[in-house]
Order: sequence, then C-alpha cells, then structure tokens
Amino acid sequence: MEFRRLGRSGLTISEIAYGNWLTHGSQVEEDAAAACIRAALDAGITTFDTADVYAETRAEAVLGRALHGERREGLEIFTKVYFPTGPGRNDRGLGRKHIMESIDNSLRRLRTDYVDLYQAHRYDHSTPLEETMEAFADVVRSGKAHYIGVSEWTAEQLRAGHELARELRVPLISNQPQYSALWRVIEADVVPASQELGISQVVWSPLAQGVLTGKYTPGGAPPAGSRATDEKGGATFVAGWLRDEVLERVQRLQPLADQADLTVAQLSVAWVLQNPNVATAIMGASRPGQVAENVKAAGVRLDADLLKAVDDALDPVVERDPGLTAGHPGND
Repeated sequence: MEFRRLGRSGLTISEIAYGNWLTHGSQVEEDAAAACIRAALDAGITTFDTADVYAETRAEAVLGRALHGERREGLEIFTKVYFPTGPGRNDRGLGRKHIMESIDNSLRRLRTDYVDLYQAHRYDHSTPLEETMEAFADVVRSGKAHYIGVSEWTAEQLRAGHELARELRVPLISNQPQYSALWRVIEADVVPASQELGISQVVWSPLAQGVLTGKYTPGGAPPAGSRATDEKGGATFVAGWLRDEVLERVQRLQPLADQADLTVAQLSVAWVLQNPNVATAIMGASRPGQVAENVKAAGVRLDADLLKAVDDALDPVVERDPGLTAGHPGND
C-alpha cells in the first residue's frame, strides 16, 4: 500500500480507501462485510469512508462493529452529514442542529470518540454557509473530528467554504467527488481551485459503478451477481453507463491493461491515482477477493503513452461538463 497526504495537512491516508456506500447493511450480509474489512486491513488499507445515510444508518454501525478492537490511532475513519436520517424537518441538511446531533449519532454507531474527517455530503443551499462552517468548527474544537471535508462541491463553493474555515481557524482539507476515466467533470474547475486552496480529492466510483472493470459487454446480459442485477438499489446507479457505445469503448481498455500487466479494473483505478490532486480512491467490495485485487492499483505509475491511449480509447463517451457536479445548483 502507498500513502498520500490529505490536502495541505499533516494527515496521511492510504491511496486506496475502503468505502461501504452500497454494500454494508444492504447489499452484503454482515459476516461478508466484516470479511471484506478484514481483507482491507490485511492489504494495508487504513482509510475507511462511510456516511450516516448509507443503508439508513446501518452502514456506519456495521463498520463500527467490524473495526472494534483495532488500534484506533492506526485508522483514518471518515463519515458524512447532510442527507435525511429521520422523518423530522431538521433531520437533514447542514443546519447547526442537524450537524451537532448527527456527529454524536455517527460516533455512537462507529464506536469511536472521534472521526478523522467529517464531511458535508452535499452543499446546503437552504442554510447560511456561515452557520454550517461555524457548526463544523465547533465539532473540530470539541475533539469529535480532526478535519473537515466536503463532497461534490463546486469550485465556487469550495472557495467560499475554505475562506470561512480559514477565518474560523479549522482545516478544510478535502472534497469527495465522483471521478473516473469516464466521469471527469472535476478537471476543468474543481481540481484547479482545490490545488490552489490546498484541498485534495477523495474520489468515489473510480470504476464508474463497475463498468470500468470491463465485465459488462455490448449487447450482453449483465453478469449474475453484478451491481446491474442488484435489486436493492445498485442497479439504479449503474444503469446510466450501460449503453453499448460506452461498453464498446471500455472493451478497448483490455489490450492496454494487458500491456501494463494489470486488469482493466486495476488500470482504471491506477488512472485515477495518476492525478496528483487525488489523495485516495474509495473502493467498495462484496467479496474479500475484490479488495485484494483492487489494492494492486496502489503505487502503479502509468507512462504518458499509456495515459494517452486510455484517453483515446474513451474520449467519445467521456463526460466533462463541470455543470454536472452533484452539488451544483439544480443538481441536488
């Protein structure tokens, strides 16, 4: 495993992070989830990402039980707040009440006294940014989180949040966007702003919901047990990628992966990690073997010719519009 600094901070995290968005508490039974986490630890992964909303709060609890007994100082645990976690009007968003209640609930489920990174899961257009950042600052000062991060914020939102964080003297060090060789909407605006501000990317879906493994073929039925066949929600997220024009282009990555002695999935994760603004790529798993394979992308260096070949193979189907950032007004 290789490690990188997160933003302009002293926090070091693993290049591959383990995430449990669509798996723990829903798609994968707890014994299997625990086996995947053990495989992640055995592979040298120290960074674990979750959120209070995943599986209606169950994902945090599964992660907390699986990591219980591990040396806490040797782990970096990330979670998030924003989406609804209850029926009340204040059980959502980035208002002070929800943030202060949510951090306590997350810590209880995670069985820890603090998280290393507490993230705003989206930008809250209905709450003053000053209120949000002051609440996050209080979370840090109380010792319940070491650092602040955000997810899917635009370049303008990052600049505004970073300015307030600096005034409040708390470290805003990361953004968690979707990013892959197929989905590059952060490259035009978010990455340059982040580099200027000392913010790293903690990227999710580096395999484009599994499409960048090459297992989906044009005109073919989805493999049994794949995310496209998951009736618990996974199929919804991958559906947008299952177009023959996309799948045909992804198939062109196979000879490039062979050339680098990698699988298509490992090549795709390694591609993400070539971006110097990316600190870690979040990988989920439903089987321990997937973890062992994914971590082989850590430390891989792809030469310029291979990177250009990947770009040429995928170019017609790559999405680059920065207006598609999830936190952009109108995209929530």
